[in-house]
Amino acid sequence: MKALILAGGRGKRLKEHSEEQNKCMVEVGGEKVVGFSLDFAIHDEIEEIVIVVGFKATEIINHFGIAYRGKNVVYVIQDEQDGLVHAMECAREAIDGHDFMLLLGDEIHVGSRHELLVEAFRDSNALAICGMVEVEDRSLISNTYSALFEEDGRITRLVEKPDNPTNNMMGTGSCVFKNEIFNYIEKTPV
Repeated sequence: MKALILAGGRGKRLKEHSEEQNKCMVEVGGEKVVGFSLDFAIHDEIEEIVIVVGFKATEIINHFGIAYRGKNVVYVIQDEQDGLVHAMECAREAIDGHDFMLLLGDEIHVGSRHELLVEAFRDSNALAICGMVEVEDRSLISNTYSALFEEDGRITRLVEKPDNPTNNMMGTGSCVFKNEIFNYIEKTPV
């Protein structure tokens, strides 16, 4: 399994904090925000870390280099930021047929349960396992993604940055995918 960290976006909502630097390089508690994702990516299940970079890419590449705590790091340049699915497609060659854990480089992971996400993926025959949390304020969901569910809990559709979420389930940005997910990329709208 590989870790795929998406760190290409500019971060317009951060205004002055991301004008001169990639939003993933903003410091929180003395650590670069992308460091929270990298810290999980050194998990035993992960063989290699793939980071998709775009805005101020050299800042991330120069800071982290080709290895992070013993794990090989490979960078993929996303010339134009065109959504999460596009970023995944840019990384297809670097993922090289492996299953992968998707992490967003601009999320802070505190008390995460990523190990359980990977365990649930390994124990199932699911194409994907997505981290979700229930929120009271649906407006929070418009910054991440929402999911539509079957009665048995299976996700039938993900909606990135929905204007009007249909439920209170918010995506955390952490998912585990079988490599076959790339077969659906062409069918997935922006």
